[in-house]
Amino acid sequence: MASADAPVRRCTCDVRNLATCSTVNQDIPTSRVVRNYRPHGSLARLLYDKQKADEQLEAYDKTQWYKVDKTKIREDLLRLWIPLGAGLYHDQPDKTAEIFLMKSIERSDSLPLQAWHSLARSALSWFISRTSINGLLGRGSMHVFSCEQFQKLMVASGFLGPWHSLVDLGAGDGATTAHVAHLFEKVYATDISAPMRWALAKRKFTVLDVEKWYENSPFNVILCLNLLDRCDRPNTLLRRLKSSLAPGGRLVVALVLPFSPYVEVGERGDHKPSEYLPVKGNGLEGQIASLVDRVFAPLSLRCLAWSKLPYLCEGDLGQAYYFLDDVVFVLEAQPDNSRYSTSEWMDTELSGRKCCNIFEQQSGNERNTA
Repeated sequence: MASADAPVRRCTCDVRNLATCSTVNQDIPTSRVVRNYRPHGSLARLLYDKQKADEQLEAYDKTQWYKVDKTKIREDLLRLWIPLGAGLYHDQPDKTAEIFLMKSIERSDSLPLQAWHSLARSALSWFISRTSINGLLGRGSMHVFSCEQFQKLMVASGFLGPWHSLVDLGAGDGATTAHVAHLFEKVYATDISAPMRWALAKRKFTVLDVEKWYENSPFNVILCLNLLDRCDRPNTLLRRLKSSLAPGGRLVVALVLPFSPYVEVGERGDHKPSEYLPVKGNGLEGQIASLVDRVFAPLSLRCLAWSKLPYLCEGDLGQAYYFLDDVVFVLEAQPDNSRYSTSEWMDTELSGRKCCNIFEQQSGNERNTA
């Protein structure tokens, strides 16, 4: 311990921070000083934090995007598993994903562009939703699968055509739709956001009314990508999806797991859905069987194939890009299953106190905020 009369070192430079002052820390190794350094200006701190976040993204093991713990998945479901990663072990991003990541990094690193987006978001957030803001600014693009990955899923499910009509519900700016649009004669799309509908129209897709899209059915393939956990009435939507499939058609459902419902615009006003999906289980692997058995099967929707992919989102000043774990299911409609009684169906509706309590408990214990 230093004596009471020992001189106290003071900062003599403009930094005015004892942790980084060269005078005070002249005897401390430079590496330690640099390691503890944090910028003082708001913009400098923002860029510093972004650099650190991007370094973590660069170091992240991207093979985890395409892997599942097979020891936690039932044997009958493992037989339906289709690995969609690239490379020798099918665990690497494919070319389309790499291009998306590269473009996202470039846009994220453009300081003028990100400054404009930040300013516009701050002003527009008082009037319109975040999704609509993204549509107006042409930002926040998403990526789920490439054309090659989609075709692998279709082949694995036994779908050989016809490739007449496709509808993508909640298509956003249509980036994922565009990957597979050329496979079909007619391409339809919907989105609740007006700016996103404008973006879809620019891609020459036929934009349908979000409330009446099914009037143009039947469709050979329906895409419902990351919509069930964002819509107000997912059970009603699933029933409508099934009835809108053409004979032999395929329903492709992508869902972020662990399940975490969030409704941007709904009836309740608290961002919770009006209808409850009875998804149980711990973690991604634990909830796959729950979706197949408790959500799809009661509707007579049979799972033919499934896979895991990264749900990628364009980045911002926070980091180069964002990702979540997506599970993609390929389903076919079967005759109504009489094994499920009316009382069992009522368990999937948010219509009573008991069901409300179940939803609140699940949201508190299993919710994983994106």
